[in-house]
Amino acid sequence: MTTTAISDPFSEAALSRVEEQLAGTDSLLANAYPGDTADRQPVHTVYVAAHLLTADTVAEWGRAALAAVDGVGGLERLAGHLGEELGLDADADLDPAVLARLVEAKLASEPIEDLRVDFEDGLGAVSDAEEDAAVASSLAAIAAMRERGALPPHVGLRFKCFENDTRARGIRTLGLFIAGLAEQEGGLPEGLEITLPKVTTVEQVEAMVYLCEQLEERLGLPAGRLRFEVQVETPQVVIDAEGRVPLARLIHAGGGRVSSLHYGTYDYSASLGVAGGYQSMEHPVADFAKSFIQVAAAGTGVRYSDGSTNIVPAGDGLQRLDAWALHARLVRRSLERAIYQGWDLHAHQLPTRYLASFAFFRTGLSSTITRLDNYLGGKDSAVMDEPATARALAAFLVRGVNCGAVPEQELSERIDVSPDAIRALAYPNRSTKE
Repeated sequence: MTTTAISDPFSEAALSRVEEQLAGTDSLLANAYPGDTADRQPVHTVYVAAHLLTADTVAEWGRAALAAVDGVGGLERLAGHLGEELGLDADADLDPAVLARLVEAKLASEPIEDLRVDFEDGLGAVSDAEEDAAVASSLAAIAAMRERGALPPHVGLRFKCFENDTRARGIRTLGLFIAGLAEQEGGLPEGLEITLPKVTTVEQVEAMVYLCEQLEERLGLPAGRLRFEVQVETPQVVIDAEGRVPLARLIHAGGGRVSSLHYGTYDYSASLGVAGGYQSMEHPVADFAKSFIQVAAAGTGVRYSDGSTNIVPAGDGLQRLDAWALHARLVRRSLERAIYQGWDLHAHQLPTRYLASFAFFRTGLSSTITRLDNYLGGKDSAVMDEPATARALAAFLVRGVNCGAVPEQELSERIDVSPDAIRALAYPNRSTKE
């Protein structure tokens, strides 16, 4: 039996129909799922009560962190003590001395990557006059830090939530704070962050979008300049009364203004009836919520953050070591689950934030570089990486460089690809401000 060769299996009309059918899908993927951004994501957020913020707060946190580890023999000794929690036992090439030296430099030069001035839980219920005074004093502290060149890469505020009894006060603080920043020399900081807490509905996000639009118009800011984080602290924002997932809907209802989703450990756990002694970043209810956060944010360019542990390294030496071990393990646990940011509540948590983060990005650094080099060079390898995995390998290196775990000069010496080329591979569809 003979067959007739068909040069074009489908007619032009058939192909045109498919194009028409998928035009909406193409638009959705391009606009709603643009991919991750290459802009630097901080490894943590530090919340400081608005009335306690001073021009010296950031530097004081760095000094307090270094002084705390001096009490146990220094960073290298602490790293050795926390070997298992930091993953040092899994990589013989990871030298505690190198790790300690990098973290010491970080704590001296940039102890806080993301500073959030807290007018919510940190400030508490105060009079309007007292909150207005806290706005003024915190703005003055930020102005002084800017003048000294000591402002963290990311800075902003968390204001009171949109629930009925705090809504008006929160909106007033938001307006005063943003207007005050805009009036400072240099205008709004490049790394401005705004945190909207205790979100329960998509409508609250839509209201926040409207307020951002109003502020931009009144202050003469470019459209879209103001973006905000959503704190995931209530079960209603994970699954609503109709069985829907508001987390996914609110990202797109934000019209490109939702920058991040932050998990709130204690409010969320308490809302589900978890007893105080069992509230934790690793409780099953936490992992359930964070799985929804990750899936909702995937491909949107919206980032996400883990919460905090309220067990801080204070008190006697043994208590500090136990708390550091817990914090280091929890930070690494989040990183292994692709959650690259968390909250720190105390200056003494900074050593383990950076020890755990730096160890994570240096653990297996050699194997990551080898795999990426083999992929880019088309070399035979025991691991056959696909393009998606190659992008993940590149993104791992970019994050390591951004936080200081992997000096850019070191990376350049170890792989025959420029840092810019690695960033382009990691984030092919997004530009970077860095």
